[in-house]
Amino acid sequence: MDGVNQNGNAGAEPGAPPCHDDACITCSDQAVSSRVIELGEMGIALVDTGASRELISVALVDAGPGDTVLVHAGEAIAVVARV
Repeated sequence: MDGVNQNGNAGAEPGAPPCHDDACITCSDQAVSSRVIELGEMGIALVDTGASRELISVALVDAGPGDTVLVHAGEAIAVVARV
């Protein structure tokens, strides 16, 4: 997968450090911690951001209901807590 390191995290280079501190390591913009409510078809998930519910892509991560993911630009870039 292009743009994903061996830890399953978004990054420009293979072996890039994992995402941390609620920020995207690719562009340094802030990512939003969101809880996965349910998984849909085609790598789409419904998440709770704390302020709203949104549909996002989980194609780059292995996440399930109850997991907390970092979301940047509508894409889950890392799983930060598993249920």
